Amino acid sequence: MSDDDAPDLDPRANPDLIGHLEAEESLRTALEAGRLAHAWLITGPKGIGKATLAHRFARYVLSHGAVLAKAAPTNDGPGLFGDAPPEPAPAPAGAGGDGPGLYLDPTHPVFHRTLAGSHADLMVVECAVDEKTGRRKGQIPVDAIRAVKGFLSLTAGEGAWRVVVIDSADDMNRNAANALLKVLEEPPPQALVILVSHNPGSLLPTIRSRCRRLTLRPPPADAVAALIAQRCPDLGAAEAARLAEVAEGSIGYALDLAEQGGLAMLDEVSGLLARLPDGIPAKDLHDFAGRLGGAGKEAEFAAFAKTLRWWLERLIIAAGGGPLPSIIDAQVVAKLNAMAGLDRWLEVWEKVSRLLAATTAANLDRKQVVLNAFITTEAAVRR
Repeated sequence: MSDDDAPDLDPRANPDLIGHLEAEESLRTALEAGRLAHAWLITGPKGIGKATLAHRFARYVLSHGAVLAKAAPTNDGPGLFGDAPPEPAPAPAGAGGDGPGLYLDPTHPVFHRTLAGSHADLMVVECAVDEKTGRRKGQIPVDAIRAVKGFLSLTAGEGAWRVVVIDSADDMNRNAANALLKVLEEPPPQALVILVSHNPGSLLPTIRSRCRRLTLRPPPADAVAALIAQRCPDLGAAEAARLAEVAEGSIGYALDLAEQGGLAMLDEVSGLLARLPDGIPAKDLHDFAGRLGGAGKEAEFAAFAKTLRWWLERLIIAAGGGPLPSIIDAQVVAKLNAMAGLDRWLEVWEKVSRLLAATTAANLDRKQVVLNAFITTEAAVRR
């Protein structure tokens, strides 16, 4: 499952997508007009639905591709990729009308088979799960991408297309990226590769140049709040609106925070940071850190890590002259930025982010990590 979605929004299982109808119509138009590029790079911030869109498009192509067989990818090279697709020809019977954009009913057989991983014409490439730890490995190896070439060379077994979803392309190691480049340079007909990327700048320029890029923007806060309220009925409208503001369009992030008690954590972290100019009392800090370091408090620690990074990022944005969300006390931010400038807060963010990221990987003591994170932050205003 991608980092792009919360656990209950697994892109394979999620039939819904909000805020990206224009992008969906762009893909649908290209397919139905017979102008579909053989490779698409879907980019944008984490958590806004890129992987959901990738799987949604894959399902649509696999379910409608046989009827729309005339819409074969041109494979004419990157020169075509910047062209806007023309208006689609009228779709044959059965080619559309399922719902808005690329919607496919969850009862559809293609939906069931792609969800189960049993569709012969779909290949999903992602970081493998480590059998010992149960966690996903950090890289997509070259062998996984070499398998893509063999998969695409086969004739479609159930329809007109063979589709590969790589989620995310950022996870490919150097050899894997070079292997993918060879696939993109000589794509077979009726083959579609969909890349999900949170950081397209990290990809090889030659990979980017051989893909048509589709950049997603965060959906509006009211749409995010409505989905949060739907998924978390125990939350009130005001709480859902606060979560949506914190998430800044990232539905996955908002639902993660809701599940982990993120609003309460936001209030606690905000309260502690508000005391930085005068110093956080040692007892209060140790009590807070001790609670997060206790057994069974992994979810609370995860909420803390997200919230502290988010808070530091808001400090940095404000120090650079950017806007602040209304849920942050602007006076506290102004005081902290007066005591430590942009360069210092960037340094703190980098140190704290490394520390928090290493906690799980290195099995660090969570209480000590929380203490060190605040000590590092407090040191910025004591220099």
